Amino acid sequence: NYPNPFNPVTNITFNLQKSANVTLKVFNVSGEEVETLVNNESMQSGTRSIMFSADKLSSGVYFYSLFVNGAKVDTRKMMLIK
Repeated sequence: NYPNPFNPVTNITFNLQKSANVTLKVFNVSGEEVETLVNNESMQSGTRSIMFSADKLSSGVYFYSLFVNGAKVDTRKMMLIK
């Protein structure tokens, strides 16, 4: 994601090799889901950028996980500083 650390908006960018159903979720450090940015949406291949606004969240470390066709592909860390 860029920027990282961020306040309060960041863009999460990922590349799909082929068309797929995509889910993108944000979790706090306790593993609780705080937001679903993309919910099993069909996307074409190519680079995608999803904006995440954390204006209602407190400062801290968060994680986002990308799921493609139901399988977890990657999890990354981001830091919100207010």
